[in-house]
Amino acid sequence: MSGLVPDLVAVLALFVNGLVAGLFFAFVVAVSPGLRRVDDGAFTGAFRAINAAILRPSFLVVFAAAPASAALLAVLHVVDGSSASTWAVGAAAASVATFVITAARNVPLNEALARADVSGPTSASAARRAFESPWTRWNTVRTLTSTGAVLGLAASAVAAA
Repeated sequence: MSGLVPDLVAVLALFVNGLVAGLFFAFVVAVSPGLRRVDDGAFTGAFRAINAAILRPSFLVVFAAAPASAALLAVLHVVDGSSASTWAVGAAAASVATFVITAARNVPLNEALARADVSGPTSASAARRAFESPWTRWNTVRTLTSTGAVLGLAASAVAAA
């Protein structure tokens, strides 16, 4: 498969999926470990601020474009009968899984933290306990799926070359 449109879709898919994977990886290696070191009030305040700040068009466009572009690339490869089809379909599945995990697991946890009473040390501690472990676990899973999407997209590019 070659041509300007498929090549642009491949570059876009790799780029936006790479941004998503990088963001989630940054949380695994730096943000979450850093916040693990602070008290409950600082943790809940910081995570609430991060969750509010990320809901901007710049993130939402990239986040939605990742599975959409990966799926479009997979369709283009399948329709073309490309030898890269398997890699592209796998990458699209991983990218869609990342989106679904975020929507079904991380976002509800973010919303629950936003609604939680954190006005005192006991309530902040309870909110953190309800949030931190499951959010971190699901973030690790979506880091793996988004990284898998990037690797699959790279492999599809190599296979298509």
